[in-house]
Amino acid sequence: MGMDSLIGGTIWSEYSQKVTDSMNNPVHKGEITQEQADAMGAKLIIADFGAESCGDAVRLYWAVDPETDIILDAKFKSFGCGTAIASSNTMVELCISKTVDEAVKITNIDVENAMRDTPDVPAVPPQKMHCSVMAYDVIKKAAALYKGVDMASFENEIIVCECARVSLSTLREVIRLNDLTTVEQITDYTKAGAFCKSCIRPGGHEAKDIYLVDLLEEYEKEKMAKAADASASGAAIDFAQMTVVQKLKAVDKVIDTNIRQMLIMDGGDMEILDIKENGAHFDIYIRYLGACSGCASSSTGTLYAIENILKQKLDENIRVLPI
Repeated sequence: MGMDSLIGGTIWSEYSQKVTDSMNNPVHKGEITQEQADAMGAKLIIADFGAESCGDAVRLYWAVDPETDIILDAKFKSFGCGTAIASSNTMVELCISKTVDEAVKITNIDVENAMRDTPDVPAVPPQKMHCSVMAYDVIKKAAALYKGVDMASFENEIIVCECARVSLSTLREVIRLNDLTTVEQITDYTKAGAFCKSCIRPGGHEAKDIYLVDLLEEYEKEKMAKAADASASGAAIDFAQMTVVQKLKAVDKVIDTNIRQMLIMDGGDMEILDIKENGAHFDIYIRYLGACSGCASSSTGTLYAIENILKQKLDENIRVLPI
């Protein structure tokens, strides 16, 4: 689909004004010749980088002062979509007047943020976020050429989410520290998976060695292994550290042992519908059955008794919510 066909449509409205301006009038597009670099007393660097996932490519020109490592001027040529042009134009703008070491620290998130009209509204649709990654990578290529090192020397981490530049070690640490169980939670904490979504699970526009769902599965297996070890050694497992299935079983066991028979004697019963973490609390949703469903005590004395026993036996942060 051509860019002109998007004008006035819903997709066009997902681009910021800065992006559309850079598409139509990329002020840094062009080239720096050797003669121009010599006139500035600068070293000319020409770096090429292509994105296999979309076929776009960019050529970056730097004129670098060899005494101060400051990028005196920069230009680009882009071979690809309008978003790649806008991202490259913004990337060049961010590079000018910085040292090479400072430029290497520019991320694709910096590029995307610089293209926003307002801080809280993304500059491009999620599926186009990878275009700013190409701008980030060509900086590393240019810096590697200038310093005479391998491009990989600037990347010490395995990157799982290319769009947000989130590393494998960061994701593992965030998942464990915050006991994350869903992709949505990972995205809230790290922005991984918020853009093109290829890192979430297989089937996206770019194949990955590891996906967010793999990390969640890995963490779940680790928790289950720890729980099994604790069970085998006879050690008690903290309720907060249990998996959802383990929590349900633990609650059912307490209900069966301490509460259910009392309810059955009065012609009623109850069932556990769900357990959800809500801040510091564990909200247990229950449904009364039989005579209990219409009993006035079900929302007062009986409810208090059920909640109190679960707090004593399992965790003081438990709350019981009848539905």
